[in-house]
Amino acid sequence: MSELSVNHLLGIKYITPKDIELIFETADYFKEVINRPIKKVPSLRDITIANLFFENSTRTKLSFELAEKRLSADVINFSASQSSVKKGETLVDTVNNILSMKVDMVVMRHPNPGAGVFLSQHVNASIVNAGDGAHEHPTQALLDSYSIRERLGGVEGKKVVIVGDVLHSRVALSNIFALHKQGAEVMVCGPKTLLPKYIHTLGVKVEHNLRKALEWCDVANMLRIQNERMDMSYFPSVREYKLQYGVDKKLLDSLDKEIIIMHPGPINRGVEITSDVADSKQAIILDQVQNGVAVRMAVIYLLASKIKH
Repeated sequence: MSELSVNHLLGIKYITPKDIELIFETADYFKEVINRPIKKVPSLRDITIANLFFENSTRTKLSFELAEKRLSADVINFSASQSSVKKGETLVDTVNNILSMKVDMVVMRHPNPGAGVFLSQHVNASIVNAGDGAHEHPTQALLDSYSIRERLGGVEGKKVVIVGDVLHSRVALSNIFALHKQGAEVMVCGPKTLLPKYIHTLGVKVEHNLRKALEWCDVANMLRIQNERMDMSYFPSVREYKLQYGVDKKLLDSLDKEIIIMHPGPINRGVEITSDVADSKQAIILDQVQNGVAVRMAVIYLLASKIKH
């Protein structure tokens, strides 16, 4: 069986299109597994995985934990959001203490961009980046692409618009990298204040008019406003934002084609999308959640197969 070209999943920019294809093929198998009456496989019975979350997370943490348990790995959860661990040496010390318990893999979310890369250079374990600051969130981008592939039969040639708070979004950056590697066209849409100044250098189209963006795309990935990362006001009011960049059913139905709506969650219902959009057949938000477990199982399984015991 072919294997990944990397020993860690630190970001989409470090992996190849072939790696992405391998992850998806493996996820196809695991998706079939998690829909069986007995949802577990003994693949990683001798592997121990530590989940280190230095930032709060509900969905990603649960999804990783479920993926690990479905593969029969031993799981240690370390929630550092209340601890005094910040970065640098204390991060390495913390992880080394955990690794001395004979841990093979670390799934880490950290507020500092590059924390996973830093860690991979200092500890002897396979690292999976579960989000580093506003930098990358590779497994989210993989499950997003996987969900598009599942619904539309492929990603190549598809037009995907990422709408909203691109500036503070690690999901947006990872998605841009992943979609480009698979041959999709990418556009970003939002207020000027919420699009990074460097966005043109990433080879994406930029549109400030939501209707034009939706008329162009096959898929719209709606991002929430990340208030927790904002140190100032980037737009006049939530109401103003909703009027210009919120998607409701009326707007969707007025387009001359049916587009797919995605959302990485958690949804601020009534802001970026209304409930009737979130719950419509055009939305694949719950598919994304289910696919997240299969894709994370695939990533963990493929990385674990490179660990020499």
